[in-house]
Amino acid sequence: MKFTFQIPTKVYFEKNCITNHLEIFTYCGSRAAIVTGKHSAKASGALDDVTNVLKNAGIAYEVYDSVENNPSIETVEDITEKVKAFKANFIIGIGGGSPIDASKAIAVLAANEMHAADLFKNDFTKALPIVAIPITSGTGSEVTPYSVLLRKDMETKVSFGNSLTYPAYALLDPGYTVSMNDKTTVSTLIDAFTHVMEGYLAKRSTIFSTMMSLEGMKTFAECIPGLKSKKYDYNFREKAAYVSLMGGLVIAQTGVTLPHGLGYCYTYFHQIPHGIANGLFVREYLKRCETTVKEKVDVVLKLLGENSVDSFGDTLEQLIGKPPKLDQEQIEQYAKLSLLQAGSISNTPFELSEEDIARVWEKQNDHAE
Repeated sequence: MKFTFQIPTKVYFEKNCITNHLEIFTYCGSRAAIVTGKHSAKASGALDDVTNVLKNAGIAYEVYDSVENNPSIETVEDITEKVKAFKANFIIGIGGGSPIDASKAIAVLAANEMHAADLFKNDFTKALPIVAIPITSGTGSEVTPYSVLLRKDMETKVSFGNSLTYPAYALLDPGYTVSMNDKTTVSTLIDAFTHVMEGYLAKRSTIFSTMMSLEGMKTFAECIPGLKSKKYDYNFREKAAYVSLMGGLVIAQTGVTLPHGLGYCYTYFHQIPHGIANGLFVREYLKRCETTVKEKVDVVLKLLGENSVDSFGDTLEQLIGKPPKLDQEQIEQYAKLSLLQAGSISNTPFELSEEDIARVWEKQNDHAE
């Protein structure tokens, strides 16, 4: 038996965790840069709770709310200049994965003299402390080192991260996710599921990550009735937040696999939300995994209460719909762009050639609208 495990982030999972733990903000510094999107942080109540706590603690702060879905390197460079001018000494990221991922990039850029494009070399030795406050139940970014940014020059998303980009603290209050609409609720929870599922099947899975993967998939199965009925009570929100946390803990150890690497094209070219884009590949991915790790696929299906990959594929289709119809030119283009995601491809539990990836894209059209 051999494995490694690292999670330097201290996690608080409870109601009112921001107001209950004012002290962590004072531990981080005296000048806070709050990085978030335009609306969700305010709507959830998290932004008001944070600013009230900062005022009570005598901590100066500025709010930078220009983070878009799928944050670009241009956005993080723009915010970084403002953060430097303010002389912030720690970052608070409030939102889904996009603001928290942007916070990690800004934390590095604000502490170093470097261009944003150089982030992907992972060659930096310092970063500002980060407090991560998720208000969706999907990415698990609050407990991973990874930051995924949009590279317009490459027409895809690219990630970076090392031990310095783990948040120092993660504050998870499931109550902040109540303001999510139905589409976001579904997309983010499917993203969380793909994290625990992909981590379980990944080449880099370990006995320790497997424990969390199994727990996450079991809890996701308990959420499926709520997804189908669209009845999102607090119990559902709490379980969804827990699946998201498990997913983040898993991929921090294992990384992601093929559905994530391929899903970026759906997001970039078709504006399909990240979690749904991943989910659209699950049927074909599990079918291919059956050829090499069938015993693991059987465990996934048993935990989900499904008797076949196709039955689970039909369940997902009911929740997220069908993939868009692609022409041959799009298939060829997306297959080439998918090759840029070498990390997720190499972590997949079966061998993939360029032709294999093209065939996966072609198979998507069998279930397309």
